[in-house]
Amino acid sequence: MDWLQALILGLVQGLTEFLPVSSSGHLAIGREILGVEAAEDLVFEITVHVATVLATIIVFRRQIWKLLCGLFKFKYNDETDYILKICVSMIPVFIVGMFFKDKVESMFSSLLVVGLALVVTAMLLLFSDLYGGRGRVAEVKRRNGIGWWQAFVIGLGQAFAVIPGLSRSGTTISTGLLCGVKREDVAQFSFLMVLIPILGEAFLDLVGGDVASSSVGSFPLLVGFLAAFVSGLFACKVMIALVKKAKLRWFALYCALVGLAVIIFTMR
Repeated sequence: MDWLQALILGLVQGLTEFLPVSSSGHLAIGREILGVEAAEDLVFEITVHVATVLATIIVFRRQIWKLLCGLFKFKYNDETDYILKICVSMIPVFIVGMFFKDKVESMFSSLLVVGLALVVTAMLLLFSDLYGGRGRVAEVKRRNGIGWWQAFVIGLGQAFAVIPGLSRSGTTISTGLLCGVKREDVAQFSFLMVLIPILGEAFLDLVGGDVASSSVGSFPLLVGFLAAFVSGLFACKVMIALVKKAKLRWFALYCALVGLAVIIFTMR
């Protein structure tokens, strides 16, 4: 992988990590177009995912600091409640990571899976845009705007989103909206809940020696990291604003068109 390929893929990762269009799916498509080997892409994905996590931490630095301060008061308060709900949301993806990691990784070599998953993402985004938040007879007040069962169901969405092409942010935000979580609450929860799983996966890959065995040079990794970080900062802020005010159906249309294009390409 050269620096130009790293720059392009880093920008793709940063922009699509937070927008509901699947960063893993777009990286697979970009890798195919640029001719990047899967073995190189594994190390690169770890690097750019860490970059987007750093972007998330910077965007939500005040909220994260508030959560940490509340946690270390060692009493049950709003901050402790929120962190525990994030922990609950991580249970499904932890199970998938522990018992189905090899099966999930095998899917990344199939563009057909990516195309089909993008179509599913489109359907989920459209459905949540049309019906998310409807049908509630009365507003139920929940601590921090999200209940325990809602946190778990959103976590289930994140677990399914390990499939390449199934957008993590799109799945978790759509699932939250369909469960009755307000738009202003679901975006923050969706972005914060992924921090520990991504950092944990990066740590396990580092310990396992995957990074050490990389053939990718330091300069391309640095370029990819910076590209993903800068574009991730932009995309994260944009997505927060879009979830609060805009419709998700335009992203659904985009995912459907890209997904169908990929399916046609793989079946020709």
